[in-house]
Amino acid sequence: MITRSRVYKRRFMDDETKAKTSPPAPANTDRQLGELNPEQRRKVLRDRAMLLAREPAAEEVGERIELVEFLLGLEHYGIETSFVREVQPLHGLTPLPCVPPFVLGIMNLRGEILSVIDLRNFFQIGSQEVTELSKVIVLRHAAMEVGILADAVLGVRTLRPDNFESPPATLTGIGADYLKGVAGDHLALLDAGKLLADGRLVVREEV
Repeated sequence: MITRSRVYKRRFMDDETKAKTSPPAPANTDRQLGELNPEQRRKVLRDRAMLLAREPAAEEVGERIELVEFLLGLEHYGIETSFVREVQPLHGLTPLPCVPPFVLGIMNLRGEILSVIDLRNFFQIGSQEVTELSKVIVLRHAAMEVGILADAVLGVRTLRPDNFESPPATLTGIGADYLKGVAGDHLALLDAGKLLADGRLVVREEV
């Protein structure tokens, strides 16, 4: 038979154990706890523990996609920074004969020969004159390296994966095959890995 004194003693030991394992509280809070009965004290300590357990979850930073945003005509595109080696002005472009129309030519990048691709032509969405704002975004993945023409580079953005939706079913054409998703502000995320794996972008020396 368990006496009432033993029950109170057990409750006191439980409260003492919780107090030892709980984070330290401000002095005024401790005084307030001392004024509560055991049941009220347990409830306060339990609520405090639940609150502290939620705080790390609130501070966690979820997965993010960092991308370079650029313009092709009036359309906004993004490409993940993990594939971007650098961004360069379009200078010293040398056209090549007998290459597909989407290959603008080659440029010398610090002693390396880099082929430059016009994605507008590759995606069959038209073409546009090269301007002073035109940039070359140098992409690299494994042994593949290529430059893609951008009408303007707008900067670097960071978005969550859930900011993107699947491309609409009404979107057709070659370009639709290289899209990973579309953000709510009409930013189209390119699949750089798939793009760089396309053998048509390789400019062969014998051509």
